[in-house]
Amino acid sequence: MTARIPLTVIFLLLASNAGIFAQDTLQIDFNTFLNKALQNSGQVKYQQQDVELAENQVKQAKAQRILPNLSLTTQHGLVPGIESDVPGLPRDEYYLDPNLRNDWTNWAIFTKFQLSAVQPVFTWGAINKAIEAARLGAEAAQYSFDAQKADLEVRIFDLYYSYILALEIERLLDEAQDKVNQVERRIEEMQEEGDTSLDDSEIFKFEIYKSEFEIQKAEVEENMRFVTETWNYVLRNEEGTVFEPQIRFLDPVASNIESLRFYQDAAFNNRPELEALRVGESATRTYITSLKKQNLPGLYLGGYVNFANTPNRPRQSNPFIENSTNLFSGGFGFTIRQKLNFFSIRANIERSQIQLKKASLAQDAAKDGILLEVNNQYRQTSLANVKVEQTDEALVTSKKWLRQEQLDYDFGMGEVKDLIDAMRKELELKLQLKQRIFEYNSSLAKLNKSAGIPLTTLITN
Repeated sequence: MTARIPLTVIFLLLASNAGIFAQDTLQIDFNTFLNKALQNSGQVKYQQQDVELAENQVKQAKAQRILPNLSLTTQHGLVPGIESDVPGLPRDEYYLDPNLRNDWTNWAIFTKFQLSAVQPVFTWGAINKAIEAARLGAEAAQYSFDAQKADLEVRIFDLYYSYILALEIERLLDEAQDKVNQVERRIEEMQEEGDTSLDDSEIFKFEIYKSEFEIQKAEVEENMRFVTETWNYVLRNEEGTVFEPQIRFLDPVASNIESLRFYQDAAFNNRPELEALRVGESATRTYITSLKKQNLPGLYLGGYVNFANTPNRPRQSNPFIENSTNLFSGGFGFTIRQKLNFFSIRANIERSQIQLKKASLAQDAAKDGILLEVNNQYRQTSLANVKVEQTDEALVTSKKWLRQEQLDYDFGMGEVKDLIDAMRKELELKLQLKQRIFEYNSSLAKLNKSAGIPLTTLITN
């Protein structure tokens, strides 16, 4: 029988050949390990950007309330002066000279500023609805992020308990090594004494058992190396500190399983995927309301300020005469805006209504998928629980068998092959029990995840 450690966290591991130079050993609980792993995860940081983008859309929507259209334009350059041949004509009346001409010998810097602004006054609540739709979209993005993070948390859970499983198997093999050594010494003594009750077939079986045992030890060593390197990468351990789980013995994380109805109801109430779809539907409905209001006539306040200055050209004092190189003017007033692209407006609303219907159907589809997921995971968890209980009972029986074989062998009534068979079966069941406890814990974690229950509720350390 070969003990294997299933790891579903390969994507977290980058190959590393650097050795571990231990300086300190630090035991950490699951919550600390989970928080550190999530904090260092590039996948989490990448998915977090979707939330930040959605939050940025909220800021953009809010920015439409105060001066959504505000612009400043500047112009700069060199401009020639002007000259008039009319004697005594004041400079501010040069526009009266029909023969006014440029003075190409007199140059000056031209500077112009144009400031314009538009402020919504009454839009039938279209802006507020757009802000509300963006806010709901950001909330839906956060729920989607929580759903993606929950998948990663299950993998981190498996990684944490994989280390505990590796430690347990390591201890079991160390204990088994002592028994193997005892049997080996006893066989050597019997051979030296010329005991004829020892068959060659029994010696051959024992040698085969030792070879298989060495293979198991090698597998455990490789598994332990893999787990520790994965831990170092996930925790970004660069200081040589040896991290170990605070839990030292692998036991079931929960003594019982709730009813199937409990997990189904919890899933429908807590699954972030469903919350994301519900909020997304509300966001789409609110956005449709905003679109309809945006298509109504809106009242806006607009204003502008123009300023230009060129030192070598006169500023006209007559308000009806405008000199584009020397001026200062401005104004403000109310305006009514009405969109007239009715066909485009109708198409946009119809598209949003289709999206709204799609969001409603997506909820029904998601509920069906979640129900099947919960039912299947509940079946696997219940089966894993039965395997743990039955394997534990079989282990108790195997211990009685081994104890009896040891007594018979010590009194010269038993045979080596029976003792080896009992030892082999006990070790096999011990390893199998720990493996099945790990599978049960992993299944229960997946069941909680499928029901939207935080994994931290499983841990009581």
